[in-house]
Amino acid sequence: MSVAEAVVVKKFAALSLDEKLDRLAEVAVRVGLGLKPGQELIMSAPMEALPLARKITEQAYKAGALLVTTLYADDPSTLARYEYAQDASFDYAPSWLQEGVANGFRGGAARLAIAGANPALLAKQDPTKVSRANVAASKAGKPAMELITRHEINWTIVAAATPEWAKLVFPGEREDIAVAKLWEAIFAASRVNVDDPVAEWKRHGERLKKRVEFLNAKRYAALHFKSADGSTDLKVGLADDHLWAGGGTTAGNGVYCQPNIPTEECFTTPHKDRVDGVVKASKPLSHQGALIENIAVRFEGGRIVEAKATAGEDVLNRLISTDDGARRLGEVALVPHNSPIAQSGILFWNTLFDENAASHIALGQAYSTCLIGGEKMTSEELAKLGANESLIHVDWMIGSAEMDVDGIAADGTAEPLMRKGAWV
Repeated sequence: MSVAEAVVVKKFAALSLDEKLDRLAEVAVRVGLGLKPGQELIMSAPMEALPLARKITEQAYKAGALLVTTLYADDPSTLARYEYAQDASFDYAPSWLQEGVANGFRGGAARLAIAGANPALLAKQDPTKVSRANVAASKAGKPAMELITRHEINWTIVAAATPEWAKLVFPGEREDIAVAKLWEAIFAASRVNVDDPVAEWKRHGERLKKRVEFLNAKRYAALHFKSADGSTDLKVGLADDHLWAGGGTTAGNGVYCQPNIPTEECFTTPHKDRVDGVVKASKPLSHQGALIENIAVRFEGGRIVEAKATAGEDVLNRLISTDDGARRLGEVALVPHNSPIAQSGILFWNTLFDENAASHIALGQAYSTCLIGGEKMTSEELAKLGANESLIHVDWMIGSAEMDVDGIAADGTAEPLMRKGAWV
């Protein structure tokens, strides 16, 4: 670390937590959302994230928001459902609420989600009930989710340190220390521990865009992932007319936004029928309050035909049984092992962070904006190009310091893209 960098770090450390939260909130609104004057904001957050939610609300109104509406989730109330609710509850979700949210998006509202729920909240609950509840929620949320996956609105996700999450990330630490450590990790990964976070995000976005332009110019037909130990040997065919993305996007409403805070990825749409081989996860997956560890699957003709895990295997198999598209890929992303999140050495147990520490794939719904003209296509037109459709979109990490990636041209010629997790 240079002397100048050390000074910046010291200045940030001297700020109060309230001041640091304000910086993160400013980045969420100005960089993540690109919120415009007169625009409405619909936000979701866990109850424990209230201090950050309030700061984001303040920053949104300073940016000219018409109205900020926040939907809060409460972990004890969620657990009460699994303990006391009638069985029919787990096949129900309030479609009226999700339709209302979708109507808000159609009317011009932006969307912001604060991540931070307990990753292991439902680990001890009946996996059948968890699966049923997730399917019901996915079906009810489809109208709103389609507007997000098509990037018709400006949206973003940021994170808040919460006690149960912090204790999982830093086991053995006293709760207050664990929370403080997690906050500092979030601030660093979210690039707010600098003198001018907004300017730093602009520079970071430009660096990602250069990598995206390189990948789009190559027009690879497929990617080949191969690990040193042979546990991953996977060929991922790319959708016809695919587009790489990363470093922000212009939504269908014309607003430039950064969907994930933080982000280190370049991603595109795989072809749903052209994925073959075996792949093993390099990090655990936290999904809807359940922990899935050491995922190992085999693809044939784009479809998972075998799936195993050392923990949470039942949850994994129920997840990929959500619908036919749940067994196919909707995203493939390249992330170098020298990304700041990977170099932190922290396992966050949260996809928002862990996916930016390693190259990854996502089961389920594809992003139509990762296809040339895809945002204007029907579902049938997207499917003809190879884009997958599903109720789910679940990322899991496959990259590591031992992963090689080749780009495969249309004529079958291979050239190195990554060696030992680093860009060639």
